[in-house]
Amino acid sequence: MYSTQLQQAFDRFDAYNANDPNQEISAGKTYPKEVLYAERMTKKLNDYAPDSPEYMQLAVRCQHIGRWEIARDTYPMDRAGYLVWRSQLKIHHTQVAEPILRDLGYNEETIEKVKALLLKKQLKQSPDTQLIEDIICLVFVEFYLDDFAGQHSEEKMVDILRKTLKKISPEGINAALKIPMTDHVKSLIMQAAEA
Repeated sequence: MYSTQLQQAFDRFDAYNANDPNQEISAGKTYPKEVLYAERMTKKLNDYAPDSPEYMQLAVRCQHIGRWEIARDTYPMDRAGYLVWRSQLKIHHTQVAEPILRDLGYNEETIEKVKALLLKKQLKQSPDTQLIEDIICLVFVEFYLDDFAGQHSEEKMVDILRKTLKKISPEGINAALKIPMTDHVKSLIMQAAEA
């Protein structure tokens, strides 16, 4: 299904993420957290946009590469600190992914496209950036939103979801609403959509 070069990139990204000390259990199996996230991202892309170009497949797979290496608590625990942390993570992901892609012989154009996607450049202007944002949001809704909602007040969740809905395309919103979710989560999404 994948080219040899693409499969090698996936293997290298996954090997890097296998160093993640954070663990997550899925279907009775324990995974390094970012390996599982990368697999979920790839599967969601294949389901949502199966004809995506190779650079998109690469960017989706390494979207969180090495994420655990920059801990959230190393920045102030407020909105400004969160935004700085996220910006630093994006740069870090490109710095980890780029040498892997170069080592595997990817051309400069592909590498630059992957980096632009990891940096989320031109959201709402670039169909590619919009697609990766849709995939991120769909994976969040399907696998992480329910637990996340249990950690925050309803008011904060509605605000977070309102901001999330601004990032996702109308097609992405339709796909998200088809994902099985608890009544509580669906209610939060509907409140955010009305806000």
